[in-house]
Amino acid sequence: MIGRWPLRARRWMRRSQGRIGRLGPGLITGAADDDPSGIATYSQAGARYGYSMLWSVLFTLPLMAAIQIVSARIGYVTGRGLAANIRKHFPRPVLLGVVGLLLAANTLNISADIAAMAEVLRLLLGGSAHVYAITFGLTCLVMQVFLPYASVVRWLKWLTLALLAYVAVAFSLQLDWWLVLQRTFLPELVWSRELLLTVVAVLGTTISPYLFFWQAAQEVEERHLHHRSSDGEPRSLAQVHRHLRRIQWDTNVGMLFSNLVAFFIILSTAATLHASGITSI
Repeated sequence: MIGRWPLRARRWMRRSQGRIGRLGPGLITGAADDDPSGIATYSQAGARYGYSMLWSVLFTLPLMAAIQIVSARIGYVTGRGLAANIRKHFPRPVLLGVVGLLLAANTLNISADIAAMAEVLRLLLGGSAHVYAITFGLTCLVMQVFLPYASVVRWLKWLTLALLAYVAVAFSLQLDWWLVLQRTFLPELVWSRELLLTVVAVLGTTISPYLFFWQAAQEVEERHLHHRSSDGEPRSLAQVHRHLRRIQWDTNVGMLFSNLVAFFIILSTAATLHASGITSI
């Protein structure tokens, strides 16, 4: 029995490495959902309502995972992004309407993200937030234009680990975990206009439209990069089924990671800011 343990350990490590290696678009998309504007929204929810907003993460997880899996499958199976599929199957006004709404939402979201990044850097280093915002914007633009997809994805996958800092914050505090569980599953809420607006904000920042288009586009890139034959089509039906299973695993892990980080952001701000009477940030 003792001699079998090293062999079993090696097999377990190989399986674990294989599963980690299959993580990609789903994990990156999930991590991208915890962007600066999302972090600000979760922080405001935790500061204002304490543990009573933890339930919202449990509510958004299955919804987010389901729609992201559908988007990813559409991208991989068709070899086209969501906009291209809408153009193929729907009238032109529908395409223009959807893309127009996406453009407006993305512009506002990216503006909020860059502004938040610039403000954080100003708090740390001083200087002008406007200069930092312009620098961040130009840097992102240059990276997207000149860096290859494979290189960017490799770095983004590792950068997702930075979000675990929010988990570390919660475990560095003296928390009543039994109370946390109670408020997660049995929240004490007094419904009001402000609370409804906060719930809508959490839902909006968690289930964001750009994530649907982003993950579908990433699966198209993955198909072109790794999973096609010389004529551009998948090599076999078995390969398609294998990749669809990878999509489900990757997306579920990514969305779980995203919502777990959101949970700990709300938890950390609830245990620090809300507990100290700081409810408006």
